[in-house]
Amino acid sequence: MSARRILLLSDTHGWLHPGIEPHAREADEIWHAGDVGRPEVLDELESFAPLRAVYGNIDGKDVRCRLPEILRFECFGLKVFMTHILGRPRAYSSSVRHMLQVDPPDVMVCGHSHILLVEPILSGKGLHLNPGACGKHGWHKVMTMLRLEISNQKVSAMAAIELGLRGKAES
Repeated sequence: MSARRILLLSDTHGWLHPGIEPHAREADEIWHAGDVGRPEVLDELESFAPLRAVYGNIDGKDVRCRLPEILRFECFGLKVFMTHILGRPRAYSSSVRHMLQVDPPDVMVCGHSHILLVEPILSGKGLHLNPGACGKHGWHKVMTMLRLEISNQKVSAMAAIELGLRGKAES
């Protein structure tokens, strides 16, 4: 396999929009950046592709017992750091800034803000990714997620996917 196709989502809050499935079936991996909501969401995502996920601030014991708060891993030569609450690249907490200096990741992934954001990380040598929110709860207006590829230690073919207006979400 020359590239790894990743579907990145967050803040499902216990519900999977039907528009996620076709993208999930095309993915080699699914990454969920927290606020899963219910363990059944994890089960459904795992039925489509291998899943890497962290728990978020709304997740109860039933989700937290299955997921870590922080996940560090490598994907096609890129070091990835994932947690739900991270902040923005120029406003990371001092502990995150310290981590960037000690063992800088190439890709930082988070959720929580419900705001889709792709931006260079503080060092300027990597990416900060927040897929926004694809659940029907929260203050976001449009449900979003990200699709990307990783190969040769690079992120490529990134696309923001809009699933529609949150208020018009299917049940």
